[in-house]
Amino acid sequence: MNPEQIADAVPVDRLHHWIDDALGDVGPLEVTHLSGGSSNLTFRVRGADVDWVLRRPPLGPLLATANDMAREFRVQRALVDTAVPVARTIALCDDPRVIGQPFYLMEFVAGTVYSDTDAVAGLGDAQRAAATDELIDVLARLHAVDVDAVGLTELGHPEGFLERQIRRWRTQWERSRQRELPSIDELARRLEASIPSTTDTGIVHGDYSFNNTMWSEADPTRMVAVLDWEMSTLGDPLTDLGMVVSYWGEAGAIMWRDRAAQPHRAGAGFPDADHLIARYERTSGRAVHDLDVYRVLAVFKLAIIIEGALARLRATRPDADTARTAATVEELAAVALDLADGSTIATLRGR
Repeated sequence: MNPEQIADAVPVDRLHHWIDDALGDVGPLEVTHLSGGSSNLTFRVRGADVDWVLRRPPLGPLLATANDMAREFRVQRALVDTAVPVARTIALCDDPRVIGQPFYLMEFVAGTVYSDTDAVAGLGDAQRAAATDELIDVLARLHAVDVDAVGLTELGHPEGFLERQIRRWRTQWERSRQRELPSIDELARRLEASIPSTTDTGIVHGDYSFNNTMWSEADPTRMVAVLDWEMSTLGDPLTDLGMVVSYWGEAGAIMWRDRAAQPHRAGAGFPDADHLIARYERTSGRAVHDLDVYRVLAVFKLAIIIEGALARLRATRPDADTARTAATVEELAAVALDLADGSTIATLRGR
C-alpha cells in the first residue's frame, strides 16, 4: 500500500481522536501497512509507549457476514488465557464513522509467518517436521477448549453446522460470482448429499493453516499466535483439519503459486498429509472419518473466497488484469471435483 492508500484505510487523525477518548492520550501515532488486501487489512500502529496491530475490513464492497471484526475480537479475547496462542486484544470500535469500517486493536506480536518458500528456507527438515506437529497440536488444543468456560457458548449454532456451511457458501457464491461456473453448483449438490450423520462440536477457526499462524523467531518450531479469526464459529472440528490437509495438496500449490512455490509439502522436508491426520487423531483423541467430505468442502470454500476477492478487485480497480484470479477460481473448483470423483464416498462421487 502507498501512503495515500494507508491514509484512506486508516485516517490517523480520526483514529487518534478515538483512541484518546477510549483509551487515553497515547501521543503521536505512526501507521504502517503490514499485510492484507484480499481479506481483512492489517496495520501496525506505533507510538512512544504503544505497539499495536489494527485490523479492519478491506476497501470496496463487502459480502454479508464476512469480515466480522467483533467476532475476531471476541474470540481472541476469550482464548487469551487458554493453551491456544493468540494476541492480547486492546479495544474494539464498532462505529464505522471513525475510520470508515469497524476495527479493533491488539498487541503486536513479533514473529514469522510461514507463507512462502523464503520464510521456511532457513528451517531444517527436523524443524519443518516439528513445526508441522506444533501446527496440528495447537489445532487439537483449540478444538479441546471448553466453550462454556471461556464464554463462547453463543459463538455459533453447532446443530446442522455442515448443512449451513454449504448453504452459506452457496449464498456467498451467488452474491459475488462474476460468471456462470457449473462446477460450483455441482460441488454444492454433491456436498449436500454427503454430509456425515454424526459430527463433533468445538471452536472452529475456519481458515487454519501455516499462512494464518505466527512463529517464534528464537524457536521456529514454537507457534506464538493464531491469526485471522474472522470465520471462527462453533461447529465440526474436522472442517479445520480438512482445510489444513487441502492446503497440503494441489489446492495449496494453486493458492501459493505466486509466492515462489507452495512452501508446505511432502518432499520439501514437511511430512505428508497422512502424517497430519495421524498426528491429529493421536493428539486430539478424535477419530477421523469421512475426511474426503471436509477436503472437498475446504477447496469449495477457497474457490468462493477467491471469487469474492475477484469481485472486490473488479469493483475497486476496473482496469486491473483479473484473468489470473478468475483462472484460480476455476482451477480450485476443478481440484475439488477431482477430489470428489476420487472419493470412496459414493454420494460425493455424484452417484
